Amino acid sequence: MVRLRFAPSPTGFLHVGGLRTALFCWLYARQQSGKFIFRLEDTDQKRLVEGAEKDLIHMLEWAGIELDEGPGIGGDFGPYRQSERLEIYKHHVQKLLDEDHAYPCFCSTERLDNLRDEQRANDETPRYDGLCRKLRKEESAQRVTSGETHVVRMKIPEIPETLLLNDLIRGNVSIESSQTEDQVIVKSDGFPTYHLAVVVDDHLMQITHVVRGEEWLPSFPKHLLLYRYFGWDPPAFAHLPLILNPDRTKLSKRQGDVAVEDFRDQGFLAETLVNFISLLGWSPADDRELFTLAELVEEFSFERVNKSGAVFDREKLNWMNQQYIQNLDQQDLVRRVTPFVAKTAYAGQDAELLEKAVKILQPRLVTLAETPKRLALFFDEDPHATDPEVLSLLKEESSKQVLAEFIKQLETMESLNEENLASVVKNVQTATNIKGKNLWMPLRYAITLEAQGPDLKLIVDLFGREKCMRLAQSAYEL
Repeated sequence: MVRLRFAPSPTGFLHVGGLRTALFCWLYARQQSGKFIFRLEDTDQKRLVEGAEKDLIHMLEWAGIELDEGPGIGGDFGPYRQSERLEIYKHHVQKLLDEDHAYPCFCSTERLDNLRDEQRANDETPRYDGLCRKLRKEESAQRVTSGETHVVRMKIPEIPETLLLNDLIRGNVSIESSQTEDQVIVKSDGFPTYHLAVVVDDHLMQITHVVRGEEWLPSFPKHLLLYRYFGWDPPAFAHLPLILNPDRTKLSKRQGDVAVEDFRDQGFLAETLVNFISLLGWSPADDRELFTLAELVEEFSFERVNKSGAVFDREKLNWMNQQYIQNLDQQDLVRRVTPFVAKTAYAGQDAELLEKAVKILQPRLVTLAETPKRLALFFDEDPHATDPEVLSLLKEESSKQVLAEFIKQLETMESLNEENLASVVKNVQTATNIKGKNLWMPLRYAITLEAQGPDLKLIVDLFGREKCMRLAQSAYEL
């Protein structure tokens, strides 16, 4: 059975890159009838953020990614928090020490800083010089027993060798062992570093496929060496391409939103974000762009994941979200916009009117978060235009002629609706000799208050004669 894991650190929000990693793991696990495991890599105690674990799990669930094993869920391979597995790591570190694959290092931070400064000054790559590797075992043991502060480093082979990885995405990858220094695997506080814990956990949890970003490629030699030292077969590896900004720099918060929570709060649907993220680096067999989760499970393969970086195209995300919103069931859309409306003055007001407004707005909505700011037109007794383009056009003389005649026509009528709107406008055209966009745009702008507003016929049908007359009068008086 295939077993894949997503193992974030609880140091903040769920990055969209993390969501993609989790998604690809989950898709493959579901496709192969395997298991998807959530593991918390919380050994860096200084960077822990309260509530991060709960938020990470919540955002995965929001995205539709179900967990098979993990903290609070259970499973046969726990604990699933690394901070609860310290005795396990301690046992495995001792094995490395006993078999001379690791050693205690007593070098102070000051010495290491000076060493790196000196190496940089000599135009050398900063790296540990192996000073404590040369200590006799008896001396090291005595210093450890006496309580001297130390870390534990793994030994990189003294004779350089080429380490090979058959990556599921990149094919054969080779890196020289000489590019890797004697890595710290246990910190001075007794907590393991990522490099040790990830290898031990992946083996003991029977992980068959490790999926991670390409930034981890330089680390694979030390991981492969640890597998060798422990006598374990390594899992399959897949290193995903980076997600890039439009300028092809690495996606970062400095250039925009990167947290899944941010996109949710901006009104992007979970289905949209998952669909969009799936196409960052992965290409389906055909030219389709819209997929359900079930369809992604069916279509996904690591063979179709690209090696090159994938650009995060915000315009495409907006387009995709609009497509999803347009295809939502009416009641479903109302349910989804309700949390956004709940934060406004319109919360709890006429539910029937809200449904009608949402139906009219639906074809033009790009995000759910746009809904509240468009509700003033429907709920306010006397809404006003604020768009500079709208205000400018309504102040033109020809616009005032159209509006004046429109008001005059309405004064002689008992009702205004979708059916008789065209004849009313035809009468305005006959009386003013104004036609085309110079005729329709002032009416659209006056009644919808937007340059790209909702369908005028639907608005007129909902508002009726009295409100349309008030809006036209207000626009005429600008």
